[in-house]
Amino acid sequence: MKIARQIGLYVFATALFYAGITHFMYDHGFAQMLPSWVPLKLIIVYVTGITEWLLALLLVFPQTRRAAGFATAAFLFIVWPANFYAAIYGIPAPWSEETNQTALWIRLLFQPLLIWWVLVVSKDSKEV
Repeated sequence: MKIARQIGLYVFATALFYAGITHFMYDHGFAQMLPSWVPLKLIIVYVTGITEWLLALLLVFPQTRRAAGFATAAFLFIVWPANFYAAIYGIPAPWSEETNQTALWIRLLFQPLLIWWVLVVSKDSKEV
């Protein structure tokens, strides 16, 4: 189980780091996922991208892994409303011109799975 959790940890951290990169590649697409009343949309997109990089790196180090797991779970919960907004208003994935409405709702439903995943893989092996 320890090997599977370690693989899961590195897959998650890599995906999170890549997600941070996409915030700079598709910044305007991510900004569309925020309601019109939200100010400084691009700055928020860039800060969330940098946050994803930082969290991904902190997940890799055993000394910071558990705290980073909790912080990542909280981060995923905090950004969840953007996915909810995108699903309700049919805003496509940031890298796409259009996205199937069903896919938008499925993406929203994956957020709890990601939260569970990071909490499991960041758990100290002595706690199991």
